[in-house]
Amino acid sequence: MREEFILRQEELVENPTPRVPICLVLDVSGSMDGAPIKELEQGVEMFFNAIRDDEVARYSAEISIITFGGVAKTALDFFSIERQEVPSFYANGGTPMGEAVNLALDMLEHRKSEYKTAGVDYYQPWLVLMTDGEPTDDISRAASRVMDMVESKRLSIFPIAIGSANLDNLAMLSPGRPPLKLSGLNFKEFFLWLSRSVSRVSQSTPGESVPLDVKGINAWASV
Repeated sequence: MREEFILRQEELVENPTPRVPICLVLDVSGSMDGAPIKELEQGVEMFFNAIRDDEVARYSAEISIITFGGVAKTALDFFSIERQEVPSFYANGGTPMGEAVNLALDMLEHRKSEYKTAGVDYYQPWLVLMTDGEPTDDISRAASRVMDMVESKRLSIFPIAIGSANLDNLAMLSPGRPPLKLSGLNFKEFFLWLSRSVSRVSQSTPGESVPLDVKGINAWASV
């Protein structure tokens, strides 16, 4: 772990391009077994490949993955995307969503402190939350932290409901932006839209307001 930290810091010094930290918080509970977990993994793989193929985004986007199925855990830490491989996902257990979101927020805050130590600028962090159910733990602390960070413009959160996910619970974790429902298993369309959005942000100046591609949402979401 210490060696990885040193390597991450060296990468920041060698490439001082402003970073876009993105944390994918993905539901891999038992209800995702079968086609959903396979489509999710393929969609994430497509997202990584699209970022790698973008001449600007591949130097600025930094992605981490938190999974929650039985337990919340770090499946992939922040690193240069050229050094990362998408992990395999396995569906199992309950839905500790609150624990997962808190872990993601901690990771984003820690990564921002590493940027500051290295003197590297960064864009507002993104947290993408995807779930097909409702939390099996308390989400009140996570919701409070998200609200504080969103209102102080320190976080953008994108809650995505899969199947019969509880939209009311997702709304608690998304102040100012209603959760969107994935049309069927359109994971690939969603991650393609996400990669394009990351590309647009990475070509802007940190602090600059970049409008979302609202029309593009129609390709993968339903109201």
